[in-house]
Amino acid sequence: MRVYVPLTLPGLAEAHKAGELGPGPLTAYAVTPALREWYVSDDIEELEYAALSRAAAASLRLLAGDRSAARRRVVVAVDVPDQLAVADPDRGLDASALGEVRIAPAVPLSKAAAVHVDASDAEADVSAAAEALGAADMGDDDAQFTVDGAEDHELLWYGVQEIPNLIG
Repeated sequence: MRVYVPLTLPGLAEAHKAGELGPGPLTAYAVTPALREWYVSDDIEELEYAALSRAAAASLRLLAGDRSAARRRVVVAVDVPDQLAVADPDRGLDASALGEVRIAPAVPLSKAAAVHVDASDAEADVSAAAEALGAADMGDDDAQFTVDGAEDHELLWYGVQEIPNLIG
């Protein structure tokens, strides 16, 4: 199963140094039954993109909690055995948990298929979105508009072998 693990650039540097994403349990996003039902699509590429987008939103939350991290969302696409990616059945229809799975053990970075990272021109919007996240969570429409502005930026695709260049 392809899962999308949200990180920050410092988190990616730690994973690269350790050779694994972890320690577990990890929160990731995948094409779960609840995500399929919510997205109402049979197109696996669209569903994978929806899971990637959920992970990008989770990366933004990580950035909101780490003011020292570069203002770029980071998502690592990893292939894991299906039984390792467990969705919480009690949160299946919770909109904030759509596509969310837990992976108990650390995952070797060698299982990564790709890394998705914001381009440098997204930093201002991502920074503003991270700052506005708390107010958006409280229902502020202007803050939500700012948060949504980060989603206007597509994450760029990088091969795993390019991680040293991303963190260097």
